[in-house]
Amino acid sequence: MPDATLHEHTLDNGLRVVVREDHMAPLVAVNLWYSVGSRHERPGRTGLAHLFEHLMFQGSANVAEGEHAALMQDAGAQFNATTSFERTNYFETLPTSHFELALWLEADRMGTLPSALTQVNLDNQRDVVKNERRQRYDNVPYGTAVERLFALAFPEGHPYAHTPIGSMADLEAATLDDCRDFFTAYYAPDNAVISIVGDVDGAKAFAEVERYFGHLGKGPGVPAARNGHAGPLPEQLRREVAEAVPAPALFGLFRLPADGTREMEAIDLAIGILGSGTSCRLYERLVRQDQLVTEMWFGTDRFASGDSVALLQLVAASGADLARIEEVFDAELAAFVSGGPTAAEVERVLAQTERSFLNQTATVTGLADEISMQTTLFGDPGRVFTTVERVTSITVEEVVAAARTYLAPQNRAVLSYRPES
Repeated sequence: MPDATLHEHTLDNGLRVVVREDHMAPLVAVNLWYSVGSRHERPGRTGLAHLFEHLMFQGSANVAEGEHAALMQDAGAQFNATTSFERTNYFETLPTSHFELALWLEADRMGTLPSALTQVNLDNQRDVVKNERRQRYDNVPYGTAVERLFALAFPEGHPYAHTPIGSMADLEAATLDDCRDFFTAYYAPDNAVISIVGDVDGAKAFAEVERYFGHLGKGPGVPAARNGHAGPLPEQLRREVAEAVPAPALFGLFRLPADGTREMEAIDLAIGILGSGTSCRLYERLVRQDQLVTEMWFGTDRFASGDSVALLQLVAASGADLARIEEVFDAELAAFVSGGPTAAEVERVLAQTERSFLNQTATVTGLADEISMQTTLFGDPGRVFTTVERVTSITVEEVVAAARTYLAPQNRAVLSYRPES
């Protein structure tokens, strides 16, 4: 990737700033990551991290409710926010002429959001999140499968035992004081990274960030996060679910190594060979050859602060037996561990990995997000430019060894969905 020079600076208040100049178009991406996600929530108050993703657009000391979105739209910006287990990010891509507007809006809500946080705002956004949960999870076939899998695969109290959407009961129980305490603990400059990519001068960008964020004080100190490392499962865990679903289905979760390790790179390649795309082994066997499955997905979610996971979805074809599907699935895993991948399979998955990386980083928006991720989770923004090198350095022997350890039958939690009578 040409011109991979990154400029870094940390403000006195701890805000880490990374700038990469790209003058191909008069656009700039501003990408802000806070080191807070669902893994930082305490039992009984799940869903707060995701709730804040919504509350942060509801106004601050100098921005009225709805004005943040209106100003961004008037500026021709693309903007949004997302929440995961490990972080919450806020991002906008807009014409360079409006660069300072993005900084001012982000700084104002980082510094003053509690002054605009009212019971009305909380109730409104709580209802929005509850409706999102109904539409995406509770009222769609198999919608709660991932939530059930995490609860099954990780013990109660583990930071990954619940997902970012949170429970209805916990959302309903959240108070203004809970929200203010959560904001104070996590929404501080020294718990954030801001990446700026695009048509800006590095020195000027640092000066502008200092101007808008420099006066904000450090936070009181982030509460210690619970340990997310549990290792492979000692035995297989299973549960049967009877719901109004269109067809029987199997869902599985495997506990994997933490992101940032060679083992994680190796198992990701193994799962790519087995389950990525319509030319992978599992699709060829389960869908094309044996016609046991109509829908198949097998992929990974990487977590740097604990166990990553592999998630599996197999929806049975008409008349297919779940036990037979699982038998064939296990046979394909055993064959892979026994014989290893072919040269063509390795070449395919490496090409897919490189294409995915290039697609992500081809825009200022995607590159800024990748830089924020590497800085937040690994402390090294330059790590983004060694992604392909790290993957291509993995040997076939490492891939097979990782598959033998982490795709073993005992290292999985399994949900069997059966249609209600």
